[in-house]
Amino acid sequence: MKKMICFVFCLAIVSTGCSIYRIDSEDLPNNTYPAKPSAAAVEYIPNIGKLPHEIIGYAIVQAERSQPFEEISLRLRHEAARLGGDAITNIETDSTGFWKKLPAQKIIGNAYVRAKFRATVIKLP
Repeated sequence: MKKMICFVFCLAIVSTGCSIYRIDSEDLPNNTYPAKPSAAAVEYIPNIGKLPHEIIGYAIVQAERSQPFEEISLRLRHEAARLGGDAITNIETDSTGFWKKLPAQKIIGNAYVRAKFRATVIKLP
């Protein structure tokens, strides 16, 4: 019985570790801006169009591919707030390093588990 409880406990710990986020950013050497108070101060603008803006960096989140967009967007906006951006736009997704290196990419196609989400962080005038 003790072995079964220990096994279930270990399995629970290992399986909960699968939804780890890795959050990073790249700032451009233009200007630095003070951080925003929260992610709520940063908007998501899907199509920037001809709106005047300045690109100040990129927010990057690596997570499970099955995560809801709202959760990914919140984490991207939080990182953009840290950079001092007013909005994020142009969200791109791609597989992470290990999955790109596997042979037979045409066969496995969309089989990767983790994804890298990258958003452009902009400052509006």
